[in-house]
Amino acid sequence: MLKRLTALGAALCLSTSVMAAEMGDDGLHKADWMHDTFKDLREDLDEASAEGKRLMVIIEQRGCIYCKKMHEEVFVDPDIESLLQDDFFVVQLNMFGDVEVTDFDGTSLSEKDMIQRWGVLFTPTMMFFPEEVEEGATAPKAAVAQMPGAFGKGTTFNMLHWVLEEGYSSGEPFQKYLQRKLAE
Repeated sequence: MLKRLTALGAALCLSTSVMAAEMGDDGLHKADWMHDTFKDLREDLDEASAEGKRLMVIIEQRGCIYCKKMHEEVFVDPDIESLLQDDFFVVQLNMFGDVEVTDFDGTSLSEKDMIQRWGVLFTPTMMFFPEEVEEGATAPKAAVAQMPGAFGKGTTFNMLHWVLEEGYSSGEPFQKYLQRKLAE
């Protein structure tokens, strides 16, 4: 009986993580908190502001084990998922995709060419933007923070809060903020 309950518990855990985010036709995880847009970052920033949210771009690729980890272990944490849903306007880009993206400076390229232009090397990479972007800035120049790679729940949760609290403008680097929050 105990073996059956253990197997049932394991099956439920696996089914929960598999259901964490659907897989799209492009091989990328699709979460409810992601916005399907025309991928014009100027329009996305305006829409985020109109909703009282911060713009976040997440760059992923098909088969990325670190993207999978984030979607199945980190983004499903209720506190993190709530922040992403309520406080961020999240736009997903495919590192090797062909959908046209328009940068803040008006340059339009395919996802793969834009991501190469930005110099992004790792997936997932999350880019966070201020409420207003300087005229003519590119996404990497405008970003207030970038989070390349997979991180645990604590680091991700604190990065989201640091962006929302505008820690980047307070003079406290994220690493100091993280150390302070972990000590509290």
